Amino acid sequence: MSAAGESGRIQQMRAKANDLEQAAERATDPQERQRLKDKARQLKEQSEHVGGTGKSDIDPTL
Repeated sequence: MSAAGESGRIQQMRAKANDLEQAAERATDPQERQRLKDKARQLKEQSEHVGGTGKSDIDPTL
């Protein structure tokens, strides 16, 4: 995949995660709210992994 295509995919994943977080805030059912939050977290983690900006890249000794 090209860098531009990957960047677009990452942006889409992050936008979807934000949409899910907003939906979770509006959800009245606690189980649905948690499901949406979990899915948003998974998408964010996945986008960080794909984009190479995961927290594992940070040196904890700094």
